[in-house]
Amino acid sequence: MSHQPYIPEKTDMREFTIRAILIGLVMTVILGAANAYLGLRAGMTIAATYPAAVIGMAVLRIMKGSILEENIARTVGSIGESVAAGAIFTIPAFLISGAWLKFNTVEAYLKSSALMFVGGLLGILFVTFLRRVMVTDPDLIFPESVAAAEIHKAGQKGSQGAKHLFQAMGLGAFFYALGVIQLFAASKDFIIKVGRIGTSFVRLGAAKDAPTIGTGGTVAVSGPGIYPAYIGVGYIIGPRLASLNFAGGVLAWGLFAPLLMYFLGPQLAERFYGPGAVMAAADWPDMVTNVWKFIIRPIAVGGMLVGAGYTLYRMRKNLAAGIKRSLGDVKKAAGQAETTSRLEKDLNIKAVLTGLVATFVLMIFVYKVFAGTWPPAILAAVVMAIAGFFFAAVSGNLVGTIGSSNNPISGLTLSTLIIAALLMVVVGATGMSGVAA
Repeated sequence: MSHQPYIPEKTDMREFTIRAILIGLVMTVILGAANAYLGLRAGMTIAATYPAAVIGMAVLRIMKGSILEENIARTVGSIGESVAAGAIFTIPAFLISGAWLKFNTVEAYLKSSALMFVGGLLGILFVTFLRRVMVTDPDLIFPESVAAAEIHKAGQKGSQGAKHLFQAMGLGAFFYALGVIQLFAASKDFIIKVGRIGTSFVRLGAAKDAPTIGTGGTVAVSGPGIYPAYIGVGYIIGPRLASLNFAGGVLAWGLFAPLLMYFLGPQLAERFYGPGAVMAAADWPDMVTNVWKFIIRPIAVGGMLVGAGYTLYRMRKNLAAGIKRSLGDVKKAAGQAETTSRLEKDLNIKAVLTGLVATFVLMIFVYKVFAGTWPPAILAAVVMAIAGFFFAAVSGNLVGTIGSSNNPISGLTLSTLIIAALLMVVVGATGMSGVAA
């Protein structure tokens, strides 16, 4: 049985209107800023489609707008989340690496805007190739899109959805204010000793005279923070996926960090602080942070690379079908009249291909500004074009499977960075030009 749209195909209803676009743009700025803050603090962003759906519905109901206008406003309003994620997982790296000495300058703002514009445009054009095959894939349930559609449907029967949203906003603000005035502790840090520093040891062998190495250390961990944003993230992604996220933190800080600090504590002290370093008690929290940053986190990135590779392999047939179908539309477009069905309207594939070529050329010039020379700029553009397409496919598949809130954008970004860094080393692009590229 073919899909029957909620609004019949032949219905003449306002959809792509100026007011819907403007409402969506306002929500893009607000929700994008909120997600940028959340991503920098919690390391992940959440789908903006839910609040965008409810707010857009509430505003357009006052203006007597249609459900299709609500859908357009929600779509535009939720874009800010993706742009914010792309910014917060890339732009700070320029400051941390030393490629940029300052960020509060006009030059840095223009460079950041150029990166976001090129990256966003490239992603939109790539998704055009993949949209149809993903939407028609029965294995992709798009949970957040389905939920947003239900919000719009429910809005046709009353304003209860908007009421719940604003009640939740007020409740979250209330609890956040209680934490700010320190009525309760929003988070708590703990110092845990693993073994006895200076006396614990491990014998390397079964014999009593086998050589030994000194062990022992201290782990500094933070208890779960009580923040409305965290509660909202957990509510949206559900208990199963929230448990997986929590399990990752427990695995990193409850297993890997204590084990590394116990077995390698004294050796790691020399590794991070130089030969003969004597660790005072106050230095251990800093060292365990370095252990997480330079040992544990790369392990997680490696796992993401393996997962991304497996996802691409599993999607190989769907990807090939999507590309073949998109390229086949080029031939059909020349001999067929434009479709009048609103369900079949799409960007012209010739315009998409032209846009991809123009974006690629623009990417080269943007990377030239960062790298300073043409070879690394061209290589970076090629790498980003190829990696961007495949990771757009992976990201789209993940969104269709587990939703946007659970999509590991930071992991995909780090995976792309590793691939680009290896290629830069191969071509000899070192120093700040290679880092920036």
